[in-house]
Amino acid sequence: MRIASPGQVAFAAAMIALGILGLARDYLPPVWDPVPKGFPAQQALIYLCVVISVGCGSGLLWRRSAAVAARVLLVYLLLWMVLFRVPDVVAAPTVVGAWFGVSEIAVVIAATWVLYAWFAAGWDTRYLGFATGARGVRIARILYGLALIHFGLAHFVYLNETVVLVPGWLPSHVAWAHFTGGAYIAAGVAVLVGVWARLAAALAALQIAGFTALVWIPIVAAGSKDPFQWSETILSCVLTAAAWVVADSYRHD
Repeated sequence: MRIASPGQVAFAAAMIALGILGLARDYLPPVWDPVPKGFPAQQALIYLCVVISVGCGSGLLWRRSAAVAARVLLVYLLLWMVLFRVPDVVAAPTVVGAWFGVSEIAVVIAATWVLYAWFAAGWDTRYLGFATGARGVRIARILYGLALIHFGLAHFVYLNETVVLVPGWLPSHVAWAHFTGGAYIAAGVAVLVGVWARLAAALAALQIAGFTALVWIPIVAAGSKDPFQWSETILSCVLTAAAWVVADSYRHD
């Protein structure tokens, strides 16, 4: 095995779990879902996402396959974003909600790009040198920082929807929504400009993990049958693992 960071293991496990979930439920799991209605070969697309998720997730755990797995997953994620997420933004660029799909997959791309930059060698460094090493990690951090800023803005634009997700046992729900939104924006800016970026990335990963543990997991643990809530819980787990990888990238600076 070739383990560069604990986040790598968590991220690889999350990708494998996504694939298994898609196969067990026979539908596109979070990260990949949704695709436009009427898109042809839906069943084939499900199996392709299963293969990519399980295959690349497993490959990230082994020395001989880590670079190839990261490259394949990165290319697939980038294509997915361009084909199925960017059109929503093009159709409504000023609508904050239209950017959710791009921002969520951007976090996963950022983690994948960090791993690719770490593991790339030989052919990758010769022909794709701009995407490897320190330059590749910097690109990944830019994507991550921009995604965090959008997450923060969404807290303010969709304040009512955010407030209802704050656990009932916490006081001042509106204040918490404002605080977490501001924290995402501050962390995103810090990551982009490189000021206290390591601390910002770590705290952002902790905030995403806290959101997963305090909001979504209790909802589904209470017996929720809502597919949306389950989807958001799984997606939040994946984003937590991805954020962990990006935060771990600063250990190598």
